[in-house]
Amino acid sequence: MSVQFGRWNFDGRPAGREYLAKAEGILAPYGPDGGDTYIKDSVGILFRAFHTTKESRTESQPLVTPSGAVLTWDGRLDNRAELILELRAILATALTDVSIVAAAYEWWGTDCFAKLIGDWALSIWNPRERSLILAKDPVGTRHLYYSFEKEQVSWSTILDPLVLLAGKTFALEEEYIAGWLSFFPATHLTPYVGIHSVPPSTSVLIRAGKHTVSKYWDFDPGKRIRYRTDGEYEEHFRAVFAEAVRRRLRADSPILAELSGGMDSSSIVCMADSIIAEGVAEAPRVDTLSTFDDSEPNWNESAFFAKVEEKRGRVGCHIDCSSHESFMLWAKSDRFVCAPGAADRSDHSAKRYAECILTQGNRVVLSGIGGDEVMGGVPTPTPEIEDLLSRARFQTLGHQLKAWALAKRKPWFHLLGESAKGFLPSRLAPVPRHKGPAVWLTPQFVSRNLAALLGYEARITVLGPLPSFQENINTLNALRRQIGCTSLMLQPPREKRYPCLDRSLLEFLYAIPREQVVRPGQRRSLMRRALSGIVPREVLNRKRKSVVVRAPRIAISQEWGALLEMTQDMLTDSLGIVDSGSILQALQETRNGHEVDLIKLMRTLGIERWLRNLNTRGVLRHAGCTERPSNSFQSRWRNRKQAGTCASISLSDDGTQRANQLRPSAAAVSAEKIQGERR
Repeated sequence: MSVQFGRWNFDGRPAGREYLAKAEGILAPYGPDGGDTYIKDSVGILFRAFHTTKESRTESQPLVTPSGAVLTWDGRLDNRAELILELRAILATALTDVSIVAAAYEWWGTDCFAKLIGDWALSIWNPRERSLILAKDPVGTRHLYYSFEKEQVSWSTILDPLVLLAGKTFALEEEYIAGWLSFFPATHLTPYVGIHSVPPSTSVLIRAGKHTVSKYWDFDPGKRIRYRTDGEYEEHFRAVFAEAVRRRLRADSPILAELSGGMDSSSIVCMADSIIAEGVAEAPRVDTLSTFDDSEPNWNESAFFAKVEEKRGRVGCHIDCSSHESFMLWAKSDRFVCAPGAADRSDHSAKRYAECILTQGNRVVLSGIGGDEVMGGVPTPTPEIEDLLSRARFQTLGHQLKAWALAKRKPWFHLLGESAKGFLPSRLAPVPRHKGPAVWLTPQFVSRNLAALLGYEARITVLGPLPSFQENINTLNALRRQIGCTSLMLQPPREKRYPCLDRSLLEFLYAIPREQVVRPGQRRSLMRRALSGIVPREVLNRKRKSVVVRAPRIAISQEWGALLEMTQDMLTDSLGIVDSGSILQALQETRNGHEVDLIKLMRTLGIERWLRNLNTRGVLRHAGCTERPSNSFQSRWRNRKQAGTCASISLSDDGTQRANQLRPSAAAVSAEKIQGERR
């Protein structure tokens, strides 16, 4: 995962070499394989390379095209062969990814973005038109940020130089913080007011004094794939899943796969072995890394990843997480932490992870993130029932309601009612308890950021695309937000790849009938049927993985003294985000074994730690203390929670505003999991 940086001074001032040198110093650890610089007049562009393919080792970036445009590309181009065939008339002999992309831009202009399949982030400086274009792939697996001001624009694949070299302090982007405390912030946001992120499937056109954000591609809601037999669906799934894995095996060094023992990571490893055995993969081999914790009574992953290791005849790297060091709350980072959750871990698990990568020479890591959400890991009948309702297929609806009622052991009218709620106006539905804002947030903060705190989920409409397609896009948007919050990995640097989020695989899954993906009593129905004989039977037939909940409680008990001291002087309190008294009460309840939303609690503590890191470096602009939260809001919400009701939340800071119910979807259920690298 290479990195890039640039600055364009609108007033024509020369690009500052000293400024660019400082930026290069920040980028260098992420791009240890060297790089180059483009400086001309008021524009300066940097590129630092991190090679993962044989073609990347012959690239020269920034690349100047015959028309004079300057391209900087960080990515992996999956449809190289198809593009080379289409562009053979203008392509030179050097068929690197960046040269193919440059030829595509010269031939098709910005229309080429929709044709680029893979994981990528791209910047194009056009000196003739005095314009800058920034663009990202449809899923958003790469980062690209920009700071647009009156005098200049700066852009980078990491936030650090945009913040540290700005020469000013920053106000916090409240909506980003609210998103981090719920189901992750919107993809166009960063933690800093004035610094933006390029959203997935989007390009940003920047000219002096203005910029335009445009979506260049989206999934086709009208696409349908229909076969006569289950076997045909299974064959097609195997083909697109194998292609998704094969694309991410394009590397000239051994690849590391995170093997948790779950269906996603196990399927990726087993399919990768099959592809390598056929001799059609570029990677020389796939190593595995598995974590386990025998102290957790509900975490029994060892038996499942051992089955995969037995099948492949190789034992991977194993990391024992039973010390719970990864949950230490106040370990200080020696470097600037650009965003919540971006601090380098220095515990035993992180050191062991780094040791495995360095010893084996891995530069690419495969992750199973996304598989649970897009391949039917959440066994809900809601999307299928919504489809049948919206298309008035009542006979089939009756049959499926009966089948699902037996499988779920719920009355059919209950399932029908839950599905029908999705079509109701938001004002008629209450907030589910698991989606309510944390009780320790101030009412003013909740009022200002209610949409982010409730996960941005849109209501399902009867007209237009199938409800299941709408659900799929909502789920994908949640995954986009999650990946958008994942910082580039350092010490050592490595590139993360996500086979389950392959564009072609998603297009297939979004075009087939919902009843192929999930069936009554058959979670991941299509995946299980299609991969039978490829993935060990014990893994395919395993039950859903349990959520680990003991480790945070243990860490809170171990760190009680530091946490007690922390609650006496919280930056999040002074900024009007939380009430420190309510936080202390939640910590005490957790310590005493009472039920508390641990995910939101741990994230809130992470926000506090991150803000302290910003404060020590003079980055944070203090706007002064806001009004302290009223106890009435806290008591009202707590009373509702204890009563087990889901009544609407009334906030009266600026009139009455009601929190709308958003019914749980696959994305919502998945986002409740503790976000560790355990897949």
